[in-house]
Amino acid sequence: MSIQASGHLAKMDVQLANTVQYQLPLDDQRIALNDLIGHSIRLEYRGDIHCIHCGRRSKKSFSQGYCYPCFTKLPQCDTCIMSPEKCHFHHGTCRDPQWGEKYCFTDHFVYLANSSGVKVGITRGTQLPTRWIDQGATQGLPIFRVQTRYQAGLIEDCIREHIADKTSWQKMLKGNAETADLAAIRDDLLIKSESGLELLEQEFGLQALQRLYNETTTEIHFPVTRFPEKVKSFNLDKAPLVEGELQGIKGQYLILDTGVINIRKYTGYNIEFSAE
Repeated sequence: MSIQASGHLAKMDVQLANTVQYQLPLDDQRIALNDLIGHSIRLEYRGDIHCIHCGRRSKKSFSQGYCYPCFTKLPQCDTCIMSPEKCHFHHGTCRDPQWGEKYCFTDHFVYLANSSGVKVGITRGTQLPTRWIDQGATQGLPIFRVQTRYQAGLIEDCIREHIADKTSWQKMLKGNAETADLAAIRDDLLIKSESGLELLEQEFGLQALQRLYNETTTEIHFPVTRFPEKVKSFNLDKAPLVEGELQGIKGQYLILDTGVINIRKYTGYNIEFSAE
């Protein structure tokens, strides 16, 4: 097997199956990665980055693929995307109200995911199970369906007083988390968060904030033959060449016998890719 391709990186395409299927985008090309596990691969950064929004050449990537002007102007780069409870649309200060109405005023899920341990998170209704896969979660369970991103952020803010809201990527890459009873954890969290949740339900209404008791846990299996004992992360900005045997893929990371690389971090980077 011999593959050579070049182009700009983007977040890996994923598909839930018995084992998650991965494709590496390089501009319009898609490289099937599962078939390359056990083979030697090589990624070389060619020294230029292009903004994924405007195409401008940039010396540095901001917010996973944007040039600095777009980073400071686009709504998808605003602080409320990472902290949705800080949404300022109702103050009339949204960077792009039409974008906000399309992407933030739509159904969102609050969920539990088991990545480096059980955590709470939120995502748009169309992004499950992709969001769980991108986080390297081996289990996922929706616990609320709400009408806006802001509402999801407020619920998450309430629940994360009692559980983590972030993944330890190093721990996630060292192995799979112990299987958890997410439904039981959900029930416990709802009890602990009841006073705060009731206030939100009074504000927005029960129809806007729907508790999900009948969802089943999604089990996710990643194509990994060997987890690293120590996690060494490649940095294309400091060392433009990454090569080694591909031993697995989890989340948005390629796991090589020489280290790991977060593909999503280098969105917009122009690279040459080869596999033997």
